[in-house]
Amino acid sequence: MLAIVPVRDGVLPAGAAETIAECAGRVLLVGSGTDQAVEQLVGATHASTLEVNSVAPGSTAVALAEHIADEQQLVLPASPDGRDLAPRLAHLLHRQLFAGATEVRPNRVRLARRGGLVIEEVRPSAGFVATLLPGVRGVDLSSHDGPDPIGRIAVTPLSPRSSGQGEQATRGASTSAVAVPDAETIEVLPPDVSTMDLTESPRIFGGGAGLDSAARFEQLSAIAAQLGGSMGATRVITDRSWVGHERQIGTTGVVIDPRLYIAMGVSGAVQHTSGLGSPNHIISVNTDPHCPMMQMADLAITSDANAVLNELERLLAARSQNPSNEADHG
Repeated sequence: MLAIVPVRDGVLPAGAAETIAECAGRVLLVGSGTDQAVEQLVGATHASTLEVNSVAPGSTAVALAEHIADEQQLVLPASPDGRDLAPRLAHLLHRQLFAGATEVRPNRVRLARRGGLVIEEVRPSAGFVATLLPGVRGVDLSSHDGPDPIGRIAVTPLSPRSSGQGEQATRGASTSAVAVPDAETIEVLPPDVSTMDLTESPRIFGGGAGLDSAARFEQLSAIAAQLGGSMGATRVITDRSWVGHERQIGTTGVVIDPRLYIAMGVSGAVQHTSGLGSPNHIISVNTDPHCPMMQMADLAITSDANAVLNELERLLAARSQNPSNEADHG
């Protein structure tokens, strides 16, 4: 199996290390700034790079296709760019596409379905393209050394074109001469922490049953955004329809791996904590000092999470009205 990892400006996407580990260290980086990205790789035993200036998935797939036609199993991280690129590759190479995998083997793929409530197992009989969900497999980054790059694929940088000849992108075709229907990048905006995918958020404020109303989650979301974080919730909250399912953290929701996780009124059921990944720091606020979330926390605050939110809101409002205080103490 070969991992195909899209790169933007030298930055690896969420799930890159897991995808490489699933493919036993074989990886091809494609995108811009692949030289810098190679230096960030962990667990790679064989690495190749394909430098393309365009981030358009159609032209990128064409550039890739002739170089990977002999590879039977291709695995991409289910990051935004990975999800865009995978179906294009599957179409060009006439392969089956298995999206949202939790495990990929040459003869077996397990897929998360119905929001993670069901795991479907398929047995491919031929080559395929799969996307691997970030945060599900896990990988011990501390046990790996750096990569051993084996080569560079030099191509002419491509630009999106309007006419479509994607079927010509087979082995031996000229990647610089093939035009494909494609998206055009107008502008790349920084992520909005209040709406960004939880799998990619570095700071997450999670709310649980200790918060007393749906309005509390609007308050939590606003506070999180002011502090550069995203709002998430436990299953009991999404079951109440206080928060959308896409914000549910846990094995039956979204598996995350932030640098900082702040749990507000979260008791820490195993279905929730097993979806947290390995945060660098955990802060928990709860009235029960003995609940699992408090035991996991680096900083455990025994208090009513609702009252703590009110105080945070007050402090942030005061800071915004008198920013000089922040400068004096910052």
